[in-house]
Amino acid sequence: MSKRLNRIVGDTGERIAEEYLKKNGYIVIDKNYRTELGEIDLIASKDEYLIFVEVKARRGEEFGFPSEAVTVTKQRKICMVASQYIKRNMYFGVAVRFDVIEVYLSDRRVNHIENAFDSYLKY
Repeated sequence: MSKRLNRIVGDTGERIAEEYLKKNGYIVIDKNYRTELGEIDLIASKDEYLIFVEVKARRGEEFGFPSEAVTVTKQRKICMVASQYIKRNMYFGVAVRFDVIEVYLSDRRVNHIENAFDSYLKY
């Protein structure tokens, strides 16, 4: 798949995930938060949690579940970026959660995996 098509799939998946979160009572605080270490797709809050969301979109299931692409290496990178976000925005002491949202573009189906992985946070 070309980089351009990857970006279109990713952007579409993130829009669908954001709509899903809002419909389900989440407040989306930030989108595509970038640092020199990487990016977090969506940052939201709900029920006293600060939630860092990785969105994985696929056109179909022929390459496995989208969440399988969130490797341990990717998890560590997300945690490092989350740590920077917490420091910069003074969210010390706030309960943090890491979720993965799978988006299947063929039917706009969403699978929200809460607490998808443990934190490697250091701040």
